[in-house]
Amino acid sequence: MTHSFGRDLFMTPGPSVIPDRVLNAMHQAAPNIYEGDLIDTVDGILENLRKVARTSGAPTIYISNGHGVWEAALHNVLCAGDKALCLSTGTFGTGWANTATAMGIEVETLDFGTSGKFDPARVADVLRADKTGVIKAVLATHTDTSSAVSNDVAALRSAIDASGHPALLMVDCIASLACEPFEMDAWGVDVMVAGCQKGLMTPPGMAFTFHNAKAAEISTNTPKSSPYWDWQPRTSPERFYMRFAGTPPTHHLLGLNEALQMIVVEEGLENVWARHAKQANAVWAAVDTWASEGAIRCNVSNPDHRSTAVTTVVSDTTDLIPLQKWCADQAGLILGVGIGFGDYLPHQIFRIGHMGHMNPVMLLGALSTIDTGLKVLGIPHGSGAIEAAGKVLSA
Repeated sequence: MTHSFGRDLFMTPGPSVIPDRVLNAMHQAAPNIYEGDLIDTVDGILENLRKVARTSGAPTIYISNGHGVWEAALHNVLCAGDKALCLSTGTFGTGWANTATAMGIEVETLDFGTSGKFDPARVADVLRADKTGVIKAVLATHTDTSSAVSNDVAALRSAIDASGHPALLMVDCIASLACEPFEMDAWGVDVMVAGCQKGLMTPPGMAFTFHNAKAAEISTNTPKSSPYWDWQPRTSPERFYMRFAGTPPTHHLLGLNEALQMIVVEEGLENVWARHAKQANAVWAAVDTWASEGAIRCNVSNPDHRSTAVTTVVSDTTDLIPLQKWCADQAGLILGVGIGFGDYLPHQIFRIGHMGHMNPVMLLGALSTIDTGLKVLGIPHGSGAIEAAGKVLSA
């Protein structure tokens, strides 16, 4: 007998839980796309996106997912035949490199494994060896959603500066924006990409690039083959429709506007970061307790290298698909599927998304369901996980 007759709880690392307020904001007739309120709404969205990214640079909105803005960012500052240095700590770091390769960009990849941060000193060594400046950009992922490794972008910027190399620093914040501290201007990031469906709590369908003056200057001198990805008319449009290369994604914009009101105006971005950190620590307390006598553990052993948006759980001995299926079928809890990396196949992995619209009731309910599933399926695990998580949340 199943008990999953209420509202399912999606603890996936994107799409995250969509607040009812966001859905309600979208539930209206289509607005005028030529003049009036929508133009003012978009101006407000762009300003709030700058606040979330901590930048005075230019945000650009695309009807896209994260893979699209990987391409958009590359298209605006690199050409076929240019070279990029890609830093990989998981599947998505490698994915951005694959996109660049498909666009004719030469890619050198530094693979730092899937259980810890990249080493900025290794990056600096590669850049120092590039005496003629062949490398045009460094591609880095803030949080890789597959492995749940969170990288130190500020340290990377320092390493690039220490090397004296002029390469652009381009950062994927698709999993981390509005979940983890990120300071685009203070950390010296030249180009950043993000999506709407994770920390920004909006249904999938929009993604963003942000770029500073250095990247804008390089883009001006970069030949472009796609008018759709070109960010210049989108950031400096002669007419409103040019921000979107056509019809704007009206209802997604209305939803995003409401989500940004919740994040920036009501809760405050630094409070959002703090909430994510506490809830992540509660998840880690539970998983580390299960790991003490069990078959599952956090993929990232060092808490300083873990993402506060997503936790990847792995097993060296156990097929975790039955646990995911039990949680979904019997309790209505949808966990993030495993994306294979390193020595781990998808059936050895599940992911807990603790990003966006999340509170202790939802979090403890999810952890308790997983704990029950471990018991029902006879998967070895340490006891006291829920108590450990509750202690963190009550501190």
